[in-house]
Amino acid sequence: MLNFNPQVLRIVDLAIDEDLGSGDVTTEACVPECARVRGVVMAKADGILAGIPLVRLVFQRIDPSISATSLVEEGSVVHPGQVVMNIEGPARAVLVAERTALNFLMRLSGIATKTREFVDALEGTSTAVLDTRKTNPGMRVLEKYAVRMGGGRNHRTGLSGGVLVKNNHLAMREDICETIRLARAGAPSLCKVEVEVRTMDEVRLAVNSGADVLLLDHMSLAEVRAVVDFCHGDIALEVSGNMTPESARAVAQVGVDFVSAGALTHSAPWLDFAMYLDLVGPSNGGV
Repeated sequence: MLNFNPQVLRIVDLAIDEDLGSGDVTTEACVPECARVRGVVMAKADGILAGIPLVRLVFQRIDPSISATSLVEEGSVVHPGQVVMNIEGPARAVLVAERTALNFLMRLSGIATKTREFVDALEGTSTAVLDTRKTNPGMRVLEKYAVRMGGGRNHRTGLSGGVLVKNNHLAMREDICETIRLARAGAPSLCKVEVEVRTMDEVRLAVNSGADVLLLDHMSLAEVRAVVDFCHGDIALEVSGNMTPESARAVAQVGVDFVSAGALTHSAPWLDFAMYLDLVGPSNGGV
């Protein structure tokens, strides 16, 4: 479930303020204040649904009297023409909320759909797909939620979420063993130390220095296989580097534990949804 913590509320309020500004001049001019509408949110493409809680939250922040009823469970497959939500409330408030609500729904559903492509590609293997920190600034908590709705798993949420010694950290020191020692000494208790490696020499040094997880970055399939044979299942292995569903399947069959793919978030197309409204209340009485 998505937790409406202060961070999520700030994201939603910022999105509303960005769109609404000082007011909806079109709606205020053309729509009677007393008008009420009833409508639906409808999928216009095949994909995975994610973001319904955000839609409800946007409506709530605009006008708590808006009724928004979900008809489809988060993480479910949707198809063109499928109604996923019923809406009813004051016409002006619904119109103000429409674009912001749909933007969240389309963005998160797109990420969930992209993630499901990887999950389906890995079916039958013991490998899980992880996201990365390649997220839209300010949107990470929501985009990582969408990955979970698509069946993926979250890597660390931020720099404080775990130790990951990458190549630029290693570039600060010539001694990989000393770098790993310092990382472990400075890490919270019980925190695993993951180390990015690109060659078999680095693999050996990282394993001998007590790394808990190896991140095999931009290695060929043959190189990944050599690392798997060397480690004998004694250390967790993650593979990254321009992952596609097809390449993820190939490395999974070699026997790694995780593949991480920035594409889950940075290259996910939006999934199209639309809102259709009908007038159900007074249509006159002034604007």
